[in-house]
Amino acid sequence: MGTPAPVEPRKVGILVLDDDAQGSGAVRQILDSEGWRVRIVPDTKLLLAELKTGEWSLVIANVALTGVDGPVFVTLRELSAVSAADGGRIRVLFLVPELTGSQFVGALELGRLPYVVRPYHLHDFLEKVSDLLVEVKAIEAPLRQVRYEFDDLRKKKKQAGRSTSMFASRDSYSYTDEELAEYEKQESEASKNKRPRNINNLGNPNR
Repeated sequence: MGTPAPVEPRKVGILVLDDDAQGSGAVRQILDSEGWRVRIVPDTKLLLAELKTGEWSLVIANVALTGVDGPVFVTLRELSAVSAADGGRIRVLFLVPELTGSQFVGALELGRLPYVVRPYHLHDFLEKVSDLLVEVKAIEAPLRQVRYEFDDLRKKKKQAGRSTSMFASRDSYSYTDEELAEYEKQESEASKNKRPRNINNLGNPNR
């Protein structure tokens, strides 16, 4: 009898609740680049149906669709409150539309719930995503750290005059595909010596 084939680890599953096609498409592109499995749903009914499958480690939810006092919001809050030690296997990151930030941010801060406000910084977004995945042991270590030494990339970006509506610039700190590839190359080298860090104050968008 032959040796059984090794079982491949299940891909990290990320469920995105968003009815903004452009915004959700940008999120998919970034998360797909990490090799994660991404599913986008445009309404809360489909979100709840997907949650029942137990296939997801992270939900990225547009808070404009969940509200901050409705049943879907409560469900997400309760799911994300279960610690990994107690069997919790899912975390939630809320997306806050820029023009409605004042309507939702206070409640998210009060509940100490992680969020990002659009337009947000690419590296901030990825760092929060990876921190939450580490918390539920979906990945072993954070993928990226915020870095400020890429002055040449920032200058090149500024000179090119390119930008996206999805990610805000921090001194023109958004990436082209070529810049992101270079960034990932350097992060891959740095990750060899990287250790998981404590997760503190994820609700602060300026962290």
